[in-house]
Amino acid sequence: MGIEEVLMEAVSREASDIHITPGRPVTYRLVGDLVSIGTQSLTPQDTEGFAKQITTEAQRKKIEEVGGIDFGFSFKDKARFRVSCFKAQGHYAIVLRLLPSKFYNFKDIGLPNQLIEVLNLPRGLVLVTGPTGSGKTTTLATMLNYINENFPRHIITAEDPIEFVHTHKECVVTQREVGDDVPTFSEAIVKSLRQDPDVILIGEMRDLMTMESAIRAAETGHLVFSTLHTTGAARTVDRIIDVFPSHQQAQIRVQLASTLVAVISQVLLPRIDGKGRVAGFEIMFATPAIRNLIREGKTYQILSEIQTGSRYGMIMLDDYLKQLYTQGIISLDAALEMAVEPKELALALSRIQPAGKDKK
Repeated sequence: MGIEEVLMEAVSREASDIHITPGRPVTYRLVGDLVSIGTQSLTPQDTEGFAKQITTEAQRKKIEEVGGIDFGFSFKDKARFRVSCFKAQGHYAIVLRLLPSKFYNFKDIGLPNQLIEVLNLPRGLVLVTGPTGSGKTTTLATMLNYINENFPRHIITAEDPIEFVHTHKECVVTQREVGDDVPTFSEAIVKSLRQDPDVILIGEMRDLMTMESAIRAAETGHLVFSTLHTTGAARTVDRIIDVFPSHQQAQIRVQLASTLVAVISQVLLPRIDGKGRVAGFEIMFATPAIRNLIREGKTYQILSEIQTGSRYGMIMLDDYLKQLYTQGIISLDAALEMAVEPKELALALSRIQPAGKDKK
């Protein structure tokens, strides 16, 4: 198989990822599981050949120097991929993530309409969190596309690599790739403030400088979006604060309390009908009560505020999983695997007859 055949196979099977590594056939992630195609294991020469088909000489030189490189590329007009090409035990290996070929709307991915009000705000910090592969990039792209289609603004993104390509619609869109267009996320934020931005997207808040720059940008009148590899709103707030030295944490709490407007924490679960995966969300909006809890360091009480905040569009992850199970979209095992409190959720679900199941 050449690389084009491998990529076409991924598109036709709707794989989320492709693994190309020595000692195993080309392997696809299909509905969450790894499935190898064929029985012929790849040799180091095979994987190097694949790498040469999708990388430039400059990129391969960087791989030799630092051990790996991440980048995005478009496959004809069929799809776009995010690529991680790296060395493992001295040989080339590649992991490709198939990116959605279209922008989704809020209903498609299960986001509440209350988020539209957030997207119309002139300033603030919106965080999308979750483990790797949970669909954070798709959620961010959905929100940015909504802004792009509805408001005349300037959107600046800093991404590593660029995944969704946004064309100019109502907005002017400037997308910068970390490593090529700008050295770091924090540098991209600082420079963007001189480029008349309304909306700033930071691909990931990885370090103190990036977090500090993002909060400052939100404070100074910009709507800022970013991601973190955390689960749950309270853990997200704690993670940001804990990155800072102890003598700065009180001040960061005050700044975060005034700038944070929403945390969307998500997971992906296999659909019971086998038709791909579905997102499960925990959604928190920064109400005055939640801002006060952040300011006072009482983040352990945030969950209670989310529980009682359904009128604002807030929902806990376990309640969202309960809805998906009740509608017959996910299985009991899938719900409990992702639950925050699996024992409590198991008890609640034991009393429910999912849609589509006949009562015995």
